Amino acid sequence: MRSVNYEMVQAYWLIGREIVEEEQKGRARAEYGSKLLKQVSIRLTDDFGAGFDESNLRNMRHFYTMYQKRDALRHGLSWTHYRILMRVEKQEARSFYEIECMKNNWSARELERQKGSLLFERLALSKDKKGLLKLVRKGQELQTYGDMIKDPYVLEFTGLSSQTKLYENELEQGLIDNLTRFLLELGRGFTFVARQKRITLEGDHFYIDLVFYNTVLKCYVLIDLKIGKLTHQDIGQMLMYVNYYDQDIKLKDDNPSVGLILCEDKKDAVVRYTLAKGNKHIFASRYKLYLPTEEELKLEITRQMKAVKPEK
Repeated sequence: MRSVNYEMVQAYWLIGREIVEEEQKGRARAEYGSKLLKQVSIRLTDDFGAGFDESNLRNMRHFYTMYQKRDALRHGLSWTHYRILMRVEKQEARSFYEIECMKNNWSARELERQKGSLLFERLALSKDKKGLLKLVRKGQELQTYGDMIKDPYVLEFTGLSSQTKLYENELEQGLIDNLTRFLLELGRGFTFVARQKRITLEGDHFYIDLVFYNTVLKCYVLIDLKIGKLTHQDIGQMLMYVNYYDQDIKLKDDNPSVGLILCEDKKDAVVRYTLAKGNKHIFASRYKLYLPTEEELKLEITRQMKAVKPEK
């Protein structure tokens, strides 16, 4: 099936090249663009049957103008993938999504969702030029715990509305009901371990909302869900969970555990002053129940970067 898809992609690329280089003589737009496509559509339909209407030919022409090197076409990406990718204006973002599609075997539907949730922008906006270049060339790589964490997380797939009063158990159930999509949002290497994981300390019971294991970084990832504002007590509780897992659960070849608190709102100062300096194991991220715009994400990242800068 992949071979057939790849042959189809190459055929459409060749048709696009024929339209641009031969019919339009290399010009970006033919002098009589719509008339030209109509004539080509009639010829191809007569020769090969359906599938060559003017709309499709317009897509093929656009395809060639965006991918002018034939060897840049990736085996494994279908025409549907490329039609989605052609709607990504930034070349660097397009390159990132191509790599992630190949590395993670994304379906066209998964690609559409990740593009719609601005995954590239969420990962890229907090990186320096060197980190951005690496992201474009190699996709998302997990080398540190920070590489694994996003802020914000986009959870629109739960179907929950941010306009109504929400309870933590509703959010948890929404994530479990859409576990496959939540794993996609979490990123590479995540496997589900447990929900409401009970730990008992000297007769007192505590419950960790969600437990995952990351097979790339070889560590447990503990997630607590919070409705409303993050407090220092929430951070202290997560620190206890992580210490418990490191001392009693993880194996010798596991790396130290990670705690992630997903909350509606957080004050960066609360996080900064509650955790020890140099903390690399406890994270707090916001979640959004809708798809944010790129401008909203830029404002969010800018605010966060200003908040974590050391005071002069």
